Amino acid sequence: MIKLSRRHLVGAAGALATVSLAGAGAHAQAKNRLVIGMSLEPPVLDPTKNAAAAIREVTTPTIYEALGRIDRKGGIGPGLAESWTISEDGKEYVFKIRQGVVYSDGEKLDASVVKFSLDRLFAPDSTVPAKSLYTDIEKVEVVDPSTVKVTLKSPNSFLLYSLSLGDAAIMHPKSAPTNDKHPIGTGPFMFKERKEGDSITLVKSPTYRDPGSIKLDTVVFRIIKDPSAQVSALLAGDVDAFPGFQAPELVERLKKDPRFNVVVGTTEGEVILATNNGKKPFDNPKVRQAIAHAINRDELISAESGFGTPIGSHFAPHNMAYVDLTKTYPFDIAKAKALLAEAGYPNGFEASLKLPPVGYAQRSGEVVAAQLGKIGIKLAITQLQWPQWLSEVFKEKNYDLTIVAHTEANDLDRYARDNYYWNYVSPAFKAKWREVVGTTDFAKRDQFLKDAQKIIAEDAVNGFLFQLAKIGVWKKDLVGLWENSPTPQLDLTGVHWK
Repeated sequence: MIKLSRRHLVGAAGALATVSLAGAGAHAQAKNRLVIGMSLEPPVLDPTKNAAAAIREVTTPTIYEALGRIDRKGGIGPGLAESWTISEDGKEYVFKIRQGVVYSDGEKLDASVVKFSLDRLFAPDSTVPAKSLYTDIEKVEVVDPSTVKVTLKSPNSFLLYSLSLGDAAIMHPKSAPTNDKHPIGTGPFMFKERKEGDSITLVKSPTYRDPGSIKLDTVVFRIIKDPSAQVSALLAGDVDAFPGFQAPELVERLKKDPRFNVVVGTTEGEVILATNNGKKPFDNPKVRQAIAHAINRDELISAESGFGTPIGSHFAPHNMAYVDLTKTYPFDIAKAKALLAEAGYPNGFEASLKLPPVGYAQRSGEVVAAQLGKIGIKLAITQLQWPQWLSEVFKEKNYDLTIVAHTEANDLDRYARDNYYWNYVSPAFKAKWREVVGTTDFAKRDQFLKDAQKIIAEDAVNGFLFQLAKIGVWKKDLVGLWENSPTPQLDLTGVHWK
């Protein structure tokens, strides 16, 4: 098991020592205000301009809304579209747009606004991070002021889900250009202020169509990156909730504190040793297979204090189409060394491991470096801040290895994307993915998804480590936060204090 650094041990011990004092001195919680702790700061506040999950957690569906709405079980219900119909061939979707919806700046929603937002997703010059989810759209037409028709080039069984993501937020043409800094949407909350490196404050929107469902007047997202500081903030009463708690080693202790609920659920976050397939020596399948054989998932999950489920492909174990592929390349140091020798690296090689500033990546990074060191791969760890990681690794592909959780559901499509940061190119996978999205038979789709999982597992595209658990810690009298995380968002509709 990985050892905590002295800094974390001292910080955690100091935080726990303040329990009785904080409990005695904490002031009564205002019933209309909520302070939520976050580990990562959103680089911008527009999900169509950056792929960071933290953007979606802060802004959708609190500020922005999409045509559909993802519920706490991962189902899709009405959002800005109150209903829809789908043609028998699966190529035409007709959406009825809600009437009377108003943006927080007073602008009104209609079918032309929806068309503007959807057109941006698949336009040839679109820079939306998730553009590939929408390239099956052929055209979007305004039927009347409250009706939009979306015509596809070919059926896409994930379209409704994709149109319910923050990536497909319906933005008004007047405010869209400045939403990265001053977001304006139709959701229950509106942007008030941002203090870089510290907090983002939202207030209840006076234009929201269902004000009775919103019990909070103010929501503050506080950025606290250090796990021991997260504990201190909770115990001192400075933060009411950490829906994504980053100190699993302290969970058992917090469970014993009568002031808090500790809720452990599931996420869509596949933690992977992301690998630059387009760069030597990682363009050699035998090198990637050697790495796969050198990974001991039990040690990695121990570093998470037992929280996490081993995975052998890029797919969530709770999904009906999941297939256990953890034995595709079982832990075998001798086999790993033999494969490296066959690849021309009998003595191993040196490489970089660039880590983003999140707890699971830091802990897993130390473990993976030790594991790969046993087969002669010497990793130099570089610590990056989140904007650096997004720039160097995700955008510029200037890396060898990194560790990150991909938190969006149905994200196998990334392996079919051109120029994605893994630099993986597989005509076989692309063909299989077309079968996945093209079928309207969901039993067949599940089988195609299993086939797709096997392709990337056998190709050892990335090191598939574990499914990230969702550890939520919040005050006992706070009601309505989600146990699971079917998509990276915080739906605060109905959240209230007892």
